[in-house]
Amino acid sequence: MHRFFVEKSHVRDNIAFITGDDAKHLEKVLRLKVGNTIEVVVGEEQEYLGEIMTLEGKSHQVKLLEPSDTLRESPLKITLYQGLPKASKMELIIQKAVELGVYRIVPVMNERSVVQLKTEKDQLKKQERWQKIAYEAAKQSKRLIIPRVTLPMEFNEAMVNLSEEGQVVAYEDEKKTGLKDVPFINKDQDQKSSLRSIGLWVGPEGGFTKEEIKSIKDKKGYSVTLGPRILRTETAGLALITMVQYECGDLGG
Repeated sequence: MHRFFVEKSHVRDNIAFITGDDAKHLEKVLRLKVGNTIEVVVGEEQEYLGEIMTLEGKSHQVKLLEPSDTLRESPLKITLYQGLPKASKMELIIQKAVELGVYRIVPVMNERSVVQLKTEKDQLKKQERWQKIAYEAAKQSKRLIIPRVTLPMEFNEAMVNLSEEGQVVAYEDEKKTGLKDVPFINKDQDQKSSLRSIGLWVGPEGGFTKEEIKSIKDKKGYSVTLGPRILRTETAGLALITMVQYECGDLGG
């Protein structure tokens, strides 16, 4: 079933108003009709079944039916700090990371990043494109929220004002420490549930410098190995997200 997000301000008397590109997509691309049922997420908080009431101009009216009590979001807020990769890899990473349940994505320009978006125009253009991909992935994967993709930032900028409770960095030169050796990961189940937010760091194709790893560790972060094989940057982040969701999020059953 097709899914749409609306702001609370676009709901009046149990009627949701779908506008803008979503209105055009609903009518012109999906070719939905009056009486068809869709899913509507209001204010990134509550999911409803909705019945299309009118298809008029640039604003379509949808009557909100029964709310859903399905739990869609992980109890763990994951921020992925992704070193900027080459070509279109970032789009794949964003799409799959949203499907796996991340809360926020921060594109990072590391020292060894080949891609360096220096101008504000280039950064805004990329961020707009990436946010659209996150939006479409959130609809496809039935998310309640649309994970935010921030503007690209330099590594040192990303290190400022970290708000997560813990930081973990996938590092190919780490030989001893695995994810289960991280104190806030390796706890019994009751203790695990107390972890509410975590930052996961993945480098670009060239990897992290030793200085960058030290900076993360100085913020009480831990470098971990993801196994004996070297993973591509577009694989490492998705593997790390899945492992952390299994241990502390909502994939472990």
